[in-house]
Amino acid sequence: MTSPGGIADLGPLNRAREQKAWYWYDWANSAFFTTTLTVLFAPYMIEVAGKAAGCADPDETCARTVSLLGLHLAAGSLPFYLTSFATILSAFVLPVVGAMVDRSPHKKRHMAGFAWSGAAVASLMFFMQGESWQIGAVSVVVSSILAGCSLVSYSAILVDISTEDERDRVSSKGWAFGYLGGGTLLLVNLGIVLGHDAIGLDKGMAVRISLLSAAVWWAAFTIIPFVRLRDHAPVNVVPESGSLFQRSFGQLFTTLRELRGYPMTLTFLLAYLFYNDGIQTVIYAASTYGSKQLDFGQSVLIATILLIQFVAFGGALYFGRLAERYGAYRSIVWGTYAWMVIVVVAMFLPARNIALFLLVGVAIGIVLGGTQALSRSFFSLLIPRGREGEYFALYNAAERGTSWFGTLLFGVVFQLTGSYRPAIFALIVFFVIGAVLLARLDPERGIREAGNAVPRAV
Repeated sequence: MTSPGGIADLGPLNRAREQKAWYWYDWANSAFFTTTLTVLFAPYMIEVAGKAAGCADPDETCARTVSLLGLHLAAGSLPFYLTSFATILSAFVLPVVGAMVDRSPHKKRHMAGFAWSGAAVASLMFFMQGESWQIGAVSVVVSSILAGCSLVSYSAILVDISTEDERDRVSSKGWAFGYLGGGTLLLVNLGIVLGHDAIGLDKGMAVRISLLSAAVWWAAFTIIPFVRLRDHAPVNVVPESGSLFQRSFGQLFTTLRELRGYPMTLTFLLAYLFYNDGIQTVIYAASTYGSKQLDFGQSVLIATILLIQFVAFGGALYFGRLAERYGAYRSIVWGTYAWMVIVVVAMFLPARNIALFLLVGVAIGIVLGGTQALSRSFFSLLIPRGREGEYFALYNAAERGTSWFGTLLFGVVFQLTGSYRPAIFALIVFFVIGAVLLARLDPERGIREAGNAVPRAV
């Protein structure tokens, strides 16, 4: 293709190069979310906190409490309360970070800086052992917040490197690539944890090495997008005076006032807050539910999560093609219905039935990547140009590994009932509310109100 002046249009080629570089950050950070937050951290922290609480058998569900900031929390609920606390802090931190990102011509520097800081803090989980659960508590909260900060810049870059018609494809490929990266490291960690005796390690050390490997992986592969992505000048910056930090607060307040003028954007953001909290809590609690309620050993749990990772790779690509034909909005709605079915089935799973547990894992993998990838790309169409950082900051406050309402409800229901079955079933309310809000959404109206072009399929 050439321009009217006869000069070749290199825009698509340049965008394709940056898109390939952009995918690598999904590959990098997915290892932290998968190995650490999804699989190993919660069960291991429950075991360590359980020892501190005086639980005799670390393999049994522990309802005894430990003291945190003057609160007495059940050891079995502690990881979920920590995740909720991280999200509460994120609600204050991420929007300011997003406003700063919108004003900066160096989004990739912010992305990499937060990523490397988060990886450094996450590496401290290696020192969580014996009864010393406190260092793990601090590390998971701080690293989760820093991961959210890096994802604000990462998501904002999507708009710089793709057109409206390319968003679903690019976002889906990024998620798919991320699941491959997370699954690859998890496969290595599966060998370490399951074969710890053969390589002369005890189980605790094997878990700690795996937690450390996720931090190193996250930091190392972030170098690729940092080097290969280009800087893009900010656009439509809201005029504000003062320092960059002060201007960021000013732009944030301006955007919050103007958000009322984008009712479809606000409706989707609320819907996403609910159904994504449900998704994140199901994934975050899966290993705990499987080990403490269904009596599966660590090998089955890690193998199931590994299965989900690789199935989700195909699921993300499948939903990307589904969006090309039917649109991202319809595909997201169908995904929320599928999550309702999964939660109901999970509640009635019999203990120690590996076949049914794996079948549910396959179902999760199919819809997991697709709903998340398309949510990101669809939301980008509802954002006024130049405000991506702020809007994605609000979006990422409810993103993977930082659920608030879901983990809080899961932990409270467990503490009240002493069982994870009603806790997992309670999550259906988030998918129901999300589906109801999505039904109230007019996607084409929302895209036009934001000033963006309506894709061929919505």
